[in-house]
Amino acid sequence: MAVALKIAQPLIESQWRRLWRDYLAFYKTERTDAVYDATWARILDPEKDMYSLIAFDGDRAVGLVNYLYHHSFWDIEKRCYLNDLYVHPDGRNLGVGRAMIAAVVDQAKSDQLKQVYWLTAKDNTDARALYDKVAHLSPFLKYDIAL
Repeated sequence: MAVALKIAQPLIESQWRRLWRDYLAFYKTERTDAVYDATWARILDPEKDMYSLIAFDGDRAVGLVNYLYHHSFWDIEKRCYLNDLYVHPDGRNLGVGRAMIAAVVDQAKSDQLKQVYWLTAKDNTDARALYDKVAHLSPFLKYDIAL
């Protein structure tokens, strides 16, 4: 399969929403329409450091990657947090996930960022099989406080 990656743009909003909804359902969560609207607006806003790529197999959207740039106390350069990566079952094991990660890494290099990183669930074994091939597993654990 030849994966075509497209930068988020108004014409593919419905495909982005469908894939992001599927991604959130995979993690057994959902968001309100207001969150979808605000997130999409941020992605399209050139003043925000939030981006999205959608992977297409022909006319069918089969994957998405949402990522953002941010500063760190540890470096001068920004870092890239790969916030969401999702491949629809129709696109799995065809190189879609690898292509999306590579595109984000290439863009981050071009923008002279320090690092690309992400989190995933411990039990997400299918995704982790790919991640173990393309990235270094960090020894850090995530803690959070809901506000």
